[in-house]
Amino acid sequence: MPATTTRRKLLAAAAAAPLAAISPRANAAAPMLGAARPLFNRFKLGSFEVTTLLSATNTAKDPHKFFGTNVSDEEFQRAADANFIPADRLQFFFTPTVVNTGTELVLFDTGLNTGAITSALGAAGYTPEQVDKVVITHMHGDHIGGLSADGQPTFANASYVTGAVEYDYWAGTESKAFTGKVKPLANQMSFLQDGGSAAPGITAVMAAGHTPGHMGYMLESDGQQLLIGADFANHYVWSLAYPEWEMRFDMDKAMAAQTRRRLLDMLSADRVPFIGYHMPFPSLGYVEKGDEAFRYVAASYQMMM
Repeated sequence: MPATTTRRKLLAAAAAAPLAAISPRANAAAPMLGAARPLFNRFKLGSFEVTTLLSATNTAKDPHKFFGTNVSDEEFQRAADANFIPADRLQFFFTPTVVNTGTELVLFDTGLNTGAITSALGAAGYTPEQVDKVVITHMHGDHIGGLSADGQPTFANASYVTGAVEYDYWAGTESKAFTGKVKPLANQMSFLQDGGSAAPGITAVMAAGHTPGHMGYMLESDGQQLLIGADFANHYVWSLAYPEWEMRFDMDKAMAAQTRRRLLDMLSADRVPFIGYHMPFPSLGYVEKGDEAFRYVAASYQMMM
């Protein structure tokens, strides 16, 4: 057989091989794996290391029954359309935050239950035993649910910090969540007023309205700042963008609106980032002040640099 004929056959065979490899008959279809999100996001703030934890997320129907309860269906729909989100469904996020100051591991809020917070901590590389201090921003169940399980504290080596006004309010109620989760830890708690120090570089900021003693916490390290805002705004559009829109779970709605306006003005003017407990995960962003509304600007790579 002539050499040229042999070469042609070899080249033809080589060309056909890749086509056979990618033929639909050669491989089974890859399985659908379902939607997924990371469980933590970590970044530096000066000499601090800050980690947000996705302890839970769930979809709810009819968000207008939670947000903008003082505005019409038409106004609510316009805000949804303008921000490319549905008006009939809502995604909730629950985001505790861990701050490693270099000397202490500080956890802000504990999620819905012990299983959720320990799983999220584990994904981020921590164990409950490593937590030195637990700071409670307020005492709704989705923030204190992970404090204990079956009467046993989740964070065996931790001390606890919360606002004095917040603790005193719930102590005067018949809240089962408070009685079961918070009261047993009272002897290990420190109680702060506005401006008090939860740890070096961590200062309490009164943000009442959502609850009577709701607190945010300002982090400061090496000249950098970040506000752990908890629930002063509970949705990036229907709460943050329109601070006067009422939210179902705000206990004092007029005060909550005043707090939102005050903190949003501060965050936008000073260009300080914040972590919102219910903001879309990883729950880190900025605030821009517009002519008619505020705007949430999700962080991109700012904290990586």
